[in-house]
Amino acid sequence: FLKCRSCILGLRESLIFPSITLKMSDSIGSSFSSASDFEEESTPQLRFRVGDMISKRNSKRKPPSEQKLGDYDANTHTFKEHDEESPLIVEVADAPEDEEKEKFFPKLKRILLRKPLLKARTVHLDQPNGVFPKNVIRNQKYTWWNFVPLVLVEQFKFFFNLYFLLVALSQFIPIFKVGFLFTYIAPLVFVLCITLIKEAYDDIKRFARDREANNQKYEKLTEHSTIPIAACQIKVGDFVKLEKDQRVPTDMLLVRTTEKNGACYIRTDQLDGETDWKLRRAVSCTQKLQSDESLLTLHADVWAEKPKKDIYSFIGNFINNPDAHQDIESLNVDNMLWSNTVLASGTAIGLVLYTGPETRSVLNTNAPQTKVGRLDIEINRLAKVLCVLLILLSFLMIVLKGFHGLWYVYFIRFMLLFSAIIPISLRVNLDMAKTFYSIVIMRDKEIEGTVIRTTSIPEELGRVEYLFSDKTGTLTQNDMVFKKLHLGSISFSKEALDEIKDHLINTANESKAPREEKPKTRGKIRRTITVRVREALESIALCHNVTPVRENGEVSYQASSPDEIALVKFSESVGLTLFKRDMNEIVLQNPLGDLEEYDVLNVFPFTSETKRMGIVLRSRESGIISFYMKGADAVMSQIVKASDWLDEECGNMAREGLRTLVFGKRTMTQQEYDSFAKRYQDAKTRIKDRDASMQKAIETLEKELELVCLTGVEDKLQENVRQTLETLANAGIKVWMLTGDKIETAKCIAISAKLVQRNQTIFPFSIKNKADAAICLQNFSQMRDVCLLIDGTSLQICLEHFADQFVEIACRAPCVICCRCSPTQKADIVTLVKDKKKAITAAIGDGGNDVSMIQAANLGIGIVGKEGKQASLAADVSINQFSFVSRLLLWHGRNSYKRSARLGQFIIHRGLIISVIQAVFSAIFYFAAVAVYNGMLLVGYATFYTMAPVFSLVLDEDVNETIAFRFPELYRELQRGRALSYKTFFIWVFTSVYQGGMIMLLTLFLFETNLLNVVTITYTALILTELLNVAFEVHTWNRWMILSQVVTVLIYFGSIFILKGYFDTSFVLSWGFVWRVSVVTMASCLPLFLVRFIRRKIDPPSYTKLS
Repeated sequence: FLKCRSCILGLRESLIFPSITLKMSDSIGSSFSSASDFEEESTPQLRFRVGDMISKRNSKRKPPSEQKLGDYDANTHTFKEHDEESPLIVEVADAPEDEEKEKFFPKLKRILLRKPLLKARTVHLDQPNGVFPKNVIRNQKYTWWNFVPLVLVEQFKFFFNLYFLLVALSQFIPIFKVGFLFTYIAPLVFVLCITLIKEAYDDIKRFARDREANNQKYEKLTEHSTIPIAACQIKVGDFVKLEKDQRVPTDMLLVRTTEKNGACYIRTDQLDGETDWKLRRAVSCTQKLQSDESLLTLHADVWAEKPKKDIYSFIGNFINNPDAHQDIESLNVDNMLWSNTVLASGTAIGLVLYTGPETRSVLNTNAPQTKVGRLDIEINRLAKVLCVLLILLSFLMIVLKGFHGLWYVYFIRFMLLFSAIIPISLRVNLDMAKTFYSIVIMRDKEIEGTVIRTTSIPEELGRVEYLFSDKTGTLTQNDMVFKKLHLGSISFSKEALDEIKDHLINTANESKAPREEKPKTRGKIRRTITVRVREALESIALCHNVTPVRENGEVSYQASSPDEIALVKFSESVGLTLFKRDMNEIVLQNPLGDLEEYDVLNVFPFTSETKRMGIVLRSRESGIISFYMKGADAVMSQIVKASDWLDEECGNMAREGLRTLVFGKRTMTQQEYDSFAKRYQDAKTRIKDRDASMQKAIETLEKELELVCLTGVEDKLQENVRQTLETLANAGIKVWMLTGDKIETAKCIAISAKLVQRNQTIFPFSIKNKADAAICLQNFSQMRDVCLLIDGTSLQICLEHFADQFVEIACRAPCVICCRCSPTQKADIVTLVKDKKKAITAAIGDGGNDVSMIQAANLGIGIVGKEGKQASLAADVSINQFSFVSRLLLWHGRNSYKRSARLGQFIIHRGLIISVIQAVFSAIFYFAAVAVYNGMLLVGYATFYTMAPVFSLVLDEDVNETIAFRFPELYRELQRGRALSYKTFFIWVFTSVYQGGMIMLLTLFLFETNLLNVVTITYTALILTELLNVAFEVHTWNRWMILSQVVTVLIYFGSIFILKGYFDTSFVLSWGFVWRVSVVTMASCLPLFLVRFIRRKIDPPSYTKLS
């Protein structure tokens, strides 16, 4: 490479070497491993003489005559020869960051988290490769060895469970024992067992789904034939054969296809949310091989960059015969088949480069996290308040008793006596209620097919503030339909197809008739319209990237954009059919059955930067060269000749929610085309600024284009999407649309779906750097009632530099539309809003690219649709269509939250009231740490005697279904969380103190001194008081509520005669017992009921006014 070390030293002053590693050939005898001896700068290229190729293998020296001057690109690790049409790619040593040894603690963390070390690799086609991760999909949360520890950690991080664990353990110490050991241990064991069973069941289902995906069969190419292989057995370096409509199991390099030109289409909707088919090209040297088996004997290597999240770029080299360094071809994203994409055409063979956790789809998917509902967090917070009350009450008893003797033992005994203040039955009842809500939702015939996969957070449905929605397949049906064709002076809708067809037939007849028979005058206006219709349809039928495919006598179309297919089908419906299309020609069939052939000279594909595509064609019949172009109205209006109708009609179509495309045309002479072709070819061979030079050459054609027509295509929305979005807006739920699709597409859908209202404008947020972002944020912050439209690049800048400011400003907008978002960006936005705004978020999508977003939200909703079940399986709730969301939130969400809030507070009240009775009893009997209720009375109180009536509150409805949907504004009250707050909590605390104190004091001071009779009267009054409290809380009675009350009363009075050791049955049968219990019960209930009744009359809840 360099003749001697002195050459290096000689170049030291004139060249600037970047910080890379160079390996010298053995003939030099010396090497340097870093550029520390040289001045470092960010200069991207070095100019030097090339003799030997730089390689990890033993390089062979070239004679001086073969040395060429070239450029080395330090960013892509390639050497490019000058004056060559295609660059020569030279392999270099791995970059220093790949050679650095991993530090101990980061390595340990990576191993514990089971994350692979991401490194670049060289894949050998003719020999075994190194050890790489297995190609296994794993969505399980646990393994066999960490299941119990992790579940217990999750459970004991809740204060409830940790508290009762300590209480249960204390009963093993004799001095602290205050009751039966069973009454403290059994409830805790029951709760933990139920949780373990539930988590095991959920994880086993996840394991079954993973096993199904991992065992999916594919074909592996071997020396003699193909053999079946499971997806989990695929390794790096394998050749895998894919059939049409088969999912790609790993990240693979496309090496061969059934198409002669090496092209194939893939569907990426599971990866990036875009429904357009993507064109992929096989490596040219492998496509030219005689057979598929020749791949196995090919002496070649593939260098691939280290795995990363970016699905829009890839850097690699294909080196054929690496020892001689010949046929080196650069690789990019167009050569790659990413995992989770689907082969849409033909048959393909791919070389596996990345597997399992190193694939793009897995790197863009976050690990599933255990979700905890907001209501559980609030209940846990209230439990801590109850613990403080417990400590204060116990300390108060000690203060009143006096600090004598072993006072600290009595303090602990009092805490154990009052432990019912924090009821363990609360967790059990709430978990049972959540399961009940899930069953009710899944059985609702109005939203048939709904599945609740996470039964621990149904209350979140009732408090959603932000809904993040995918576009493709979620709001839309992925079905494009032609709607309108506008020629300026005349417009044609879908209903006018016959009229368009007549015009087309007339032009076909005129062109077919002999010159002397052609009519000279047929009405100037009519002839002009006829010709213009022909030109418009010709433009539509020719300017695209659609390929017709004939299978079993049926014709289907392949394209990179669904709206292109819609326009080609429209052209076909009026008689101008796309008969054949390949890389070199397009053949149309006119209404008379004649074929019209065109040579394809150049194709300029659509890009997000140019927002337009063009094609240069030569008619074989006439020899006329024509340049057709179509694109977004904002771009094309600057290219075509001035028009007085274009802007107005584009605005009209946009307001109708149509995707608009403007078509332009110009004819060229042979000399004009030859001049362009030379400029374009020169630009293609340039080393520096190739893309910019090519675009500049194309722009020479984009002059004096005649405006041909304007088309409008509609992406059909899902059923009832507009009504659903309107309902959600009225309910105070802000909807953000996060999509990987193009800006124009997302904007049209937002308008069509009425996500953007007629009186609202859209602010396009598009910036390239930090300074522009600050200016745009400042400008947008001063606007009101304006929707935000932002692309992925701009979004990334804002998230990196102005995250807090962006969220604060964006959340003020009525809606936000984020386009060209990667799956990771979607998850980042959801997480940012959830954390910064402390709001409950929901995310809904139907594709694999939505999984990260769904898992990041408080509530993930997956739709089962055309894009598969990946989002549905990863979501907390699975539904069949977007319109189900309104019923899910406004009705089931309302009921779940209101019922759980009432149930939770009532169970807290149930524990408080019995603890107050215990405290009053102990205070009166000289602060003795003795339980007033023991054994079955304590166990039965929270189970047999009150559980059914209290749990029946999960059947209550504060408003009927009609009111909930007629007035979605009622949902706003739920978002504030007023059903469970410190205010309502302390109201229940006051109620418990009053009722508990009244029951014990009134019994002791007015009626009895016999302890057994005191227990009988107070306990009976306590049970009846609880039943009356439940009855007063009910808004809508049903038969199950009434039955629970009646059965509970029968069970209680029946058990009195069974538990004779706890009750004096002769006293119970006396009239004195009846009137004493009645007086105590009425005294504890009537005053509070009267206060609540008056309050409801003076200040009734809003829903009662509507009822």
